[in-house]
Amino acid sequence: MSKELSYTIEEVSQLLKVSKLTLYDLVKKGELPVFRVGRQMRIDAKDLDIYIKSHKTTQSTKLQASEQELHRNKTRDSYNIVISGQDLVLDILGKYIEKNSAYKPLRSYTGSLNSLISMYNGDCDIVSLHMFDGDTGEYNLPYIKKILIGYPYILLNLLSRKAGFYVKKGNPLNLTSWADLNRQDLKIINRERGSGARILLDEQLRINEIPSSNIKGYEHEESNHLSVASAVSAGLADVGIGIEKAAKIVGIDFVPLITERYDLVILKTSETEQLISTVKNILSSHQFQAEVDSLGDYDISQTGKIIYETY
Repeated sequence: MSKELSYTIEEVSQLLKVSKLTLYDLVKKGELPVFRVGRQMRIDAKDLDIYIKSHKTTQSTKLQASEQELHRNKTRDSYNIVISGQDLVLDILGKYIEKNSAYKPLRSYTGSLNSLISMYNGDCDIVSLHMFDGDTGEYNLPYIKKILIGYPYILLNLLSRKAGFYVKKGNPLNLTSWADLNRQDLKIINRERGSGARILLDEQLRINEIPSSNIKGYEHEESNHLSVASAVSAGLADVGIGIEKAAKIVGIDFVPLITERYDLVILKTSETEQLISTVKNILSSHQFQAEVDSLGDYDISQTGKIIYETY
């Protein structure tokens, strides 16, 4: 392999014919080096070569042994789970899961739509979602019903939060509505395809009949809320789409336009019964809700509520 090459976790999973869960486990143990491009984990081809060569045996590779170990762990009701999404509350949830159960949470910082597709393919256990549907005005469920076809699942509310515009201090361009995105004097910074913020933007452009080709900067993408907010702060763009908390962290102004429901979806199987029970108990606990509420900018009035459940 050329040393200039690097691979995503998914690409290495396909190359080595092992699950992404196995690779996340090796990364967490420090056995397989990774680096990040934004929120995406990548593995240098040279490091992958070194790992493979150093773990060859006459019977099996270390990767195969790790697969077998994960399988044994699952039969002992102590195994890794993958929580996908970017909000820091998911890290808090992972901490509570690890403290109150035998599950060992791993984090995947992937956008809502791509995470949901990963769940359909069997690569995620808990997926966080904030996907706006312009036809119904509803969050998440319209997408889940189209993607998780044939799967039973439960949809639980994690929290609600404000989404809208990141703008410079004082909002010098006086941006107040989605229709303002059609202005010719405006430069935007976008989120990556598949993220909830990108879906919100694209749906609002469709509703307001604004061609994306009219928007300066539409093709300039960042992979998380903080990067978008920082770009606005640095003067690289006039406006970005994101959540309120990132604006406060970076120190720019925020124009709230919508309250988005941020939910968790978990597939319902005999193997996930205990996981669902654990998550429901955590979300409903006073301790968890108080910790999330202390962060500010989150609405926990529906936290733990069952939004939808198949039977």
